[in-house]
Amino acid sequence: MKKLDIVYEDKHLIAVNKEAGLLTIATENERDNTLFHQVISYEKKKNKSNKIFIVHRLDKDTSGIVVFAKSSLVKDRLQNNWEETKRFYTAVVEGKTDNDGVIKSWLRENANFVSYSSNKPDDGKLAITKYKKINESKSYSLLSIEILTGRKNQIRVHMKDINHPIIGDTKYGAKANPLRRMGLVANKLEFKHPITNEMLMLEVKVPKEFLNMFKANKLDTKEFKIKKAL
Repeated sequence: MKKLDIVYEDKHLIAVNKEAGLLTIATENERDNTLFHQVISYEKKKNKSNKIFIVHRLDKDTSGIVVFAKSSLVKDRLQNNWEETKRFYTAVVEGKTDNDGVIKSWLRENANFVSYSSNKPDDGKLAITKYKKINESKSYSLLSIEILTGRKNQIRVHMKDINHPIIGDTKYGAKANPLRRMGLVANKLEFKHPITNEMLMLEVKVPKEFLNMFKANKLDTKEFKIKKAL
């Protein structure tokens, strides 16, 4: 088993940086090769009576921070207040996007478990995604994304909706896969600790391969800030 990339840990919860291509929890086809299995094995080595509870999950092909609780009380408190958690992602998408934007739709799921947007109010689950362009190249954009709601495949659907699918995401319209992985990482979480009430700000680095795609055509930071001010 690979060594866990632990972002934060105390006696109440543990946050781990999940690699792309790894399931968060088990499915019918895969029981053991999951992040949950790795975390529970880590805890059991410390004490066989230790338990781990799932708070939320990330898609298999998305990397980034996943939080687990060490008691049902902590799990319930985190989940009951999860909509208040600030959740930030970084994505590489196809094409040149607007500098920033907000996408709002109601998400539904078809018979093949593929999510899609409806613009009809209350026709599904409300999903709101904010994005800001932080770099660009001739063919791609690097986006900082904040989700104001946590719906299944929300970012992936919304990027498809604006005709800028996430690279490597063939399920939602991507044609390019230069990194041989999906270009999405959950790199930052901010939430109130369920026991101590202190604010936790957890962050992992954006994968180097994401940033390396923009070195040749680096967007001038000062120029971008001026454009934003205008």
